[in-house]
Amino acid sequence: MASAEALINAFTTILVTVDPPGLAPLFLGLTQGMSRAQRRQVAVRGSMIAFAILALFAVFGAGVLGLLGISMGAFRIAGGVMLFYIAFEMIFEKRQERKEKTTDNAITKDHIHNLAVFPLALPLIAGPGAISATILLAGAMPGAVERGQLIGVIAVCLGLVFAALVIADRLDRLLGMTGRAILTRLLGVLLAALSVQFVVDGVKSAFA
Repeated sequence: MASAEALINAFTTILVTVDPPGLAPLFLGLTQGMSRAQRRQVAVRGSMIAFAILALFAVFGAGVLGLLGISMGAFRIAGGVMLFYIAFEMIFEKRQERKEKTTDNAITKDHIHNLAVFPLALPLIAGPGAISATILLAGAMPGAVERGQLIGVIAVCLGLVFAALVIADRLDRLLGMTGRAILTRLLGVLLAALSVQFVVDGVKSAFA
């Protein structure tokens, strides 16, 4: 069974990488012109698909790495560097800009009914950062009970994402541009520290 510290670390890492407050304004842009019921349908479907993707990587991610001959230490280092890059983008407001470009492309190329799959579930919710973080966390939780706990943590995080999407209009008004900028930077600093810890653990594991 995973320790409380490990579960809190997993919760923080996944929640920061999926970034519910940052998704709210993008979701409003994606679903412009939809009724509240239609928005809720898109939010439900998108959250469920993203949960399925992350749960799949939590269960089979480490096995896939083993088949490819990639050690968990090496993946921790690579994943930590990748998460640090995302943290850098968050601190200097580059990530939101990139996500907005993804959103604009999707509106022009994809039919409105597919928005829950692309770009909402993938890559806005279950993006490369969240997938990498999930595999890293799963590698530190090898037991079946621990993996089950990790999937539970993912479910809680995706539940918070769903809640943020449902109240996206109110959340966007409440935070405002300044509030979103402050929150994103704070989360970015937190993710930067977590990503450095992943690299440190990876180096220790690789040279053990």
